[in-house]
Amino acid sequence: MPMTPNIRGALFMALSMAGFTLNDSIVKLLTNEMSVAQVMFLRGTIATVLIYLLARQKRALRPLRLLKDKWVALRVFGEVGGTITFLIGLAQVPIANASAILQALPLAVTMGAAMFLSEPVGWRRWLAILIGFAGVLIIIRPGFEGFSPYSLMILGTVLLAATRDIATRKIDATIPSLLISTVTSAAVALAGLVLIVPMGGWAPVNATQMSMIAVAACLLLVGYQFIIMAMREGEISFIAPFRYTGLLWAVLMGYLLFGEIPDIFMIVGGTIVIGSGLFTLYRERVRSKAKPASRAAVRHSP
Repeated sequence: MPMTPNIRGALFMALSMAGFTLNDSIVKLLTNEMSVAQVMFLRGTIATVLIYLLARQKRALRPLRLLKDKWVALRVFGEVGGTITFLIGLAQVPIANASAILQALPLAVTMGAAMFLSEPVGWRRWLAILIGFAGVLIIIRPGFEGFSPYSLMILGTVLLAATRDIATRKIDATIPSLLISTVTSAAVALAGLVLIVPMGGWAPVNATQMSMIAVAACLLLVGYQFIIMAMREGEISFIAPFRYTGLLWAVLMGYLLFGEIPDIFMIVGGTIVIGSGLFTLYRERVRSKAKPASRAAVRHSP
């Protein structure tokens, strides 16, 4: 029995989140043996080569002058900054906690779109955003025993990633996505190279570590490709909630690889964040369905 577009999209989204989370797990293991900057450089270099080859195959390469755009620059800044803050934070906090905080990204994008792109957001979604960020505070628990300042780095990642996603909406549609991804990945690798000395210098890399970095880069590419495939299948409102399967993968990897068991703060806070995100998606679906109805009412009005 063939799968429907919605089911295929949901499967692709789940595979994307698995790719991203497995990549994060490998990176967290590697940061015990080398600096975050060195991991960024090595993984970024391999990922850039892979994305470049894919872009070349898809005939997506264009003159770089097309990228002389403030929105492209802002997207690159958000990606580079988000990668730096996330990897620094990930090295120091449980992977499930980091993943749970990242689930606030859709809420941050909705808030940013309302503030900077003038997209309409009703009071229900604003309330959901506030409740969702309250859930993040429960996970971080500032001022309490067990608080890690590195959790604030992950929160910074949410804000930088939201900046990246909002900027992406403003980029000219004629610029191929793979071209932007190639340049962005190269920028991340270059940032890692620049930061190697300030962050502790170069550590020798053995064959096992290099293999792990190569696998992480491939998993990163898998994540990017499957999320693109997911968003091109079926209804986004049906597919988007499967983004939260990343948290399940993070809990599993945290337990199997690092012996991490989620505490009550992470469970309660993560549940609140995911619940707020799902409600926001639901309200977006209701609003999108109401638009055609309102337009039809206008057309048929006397």
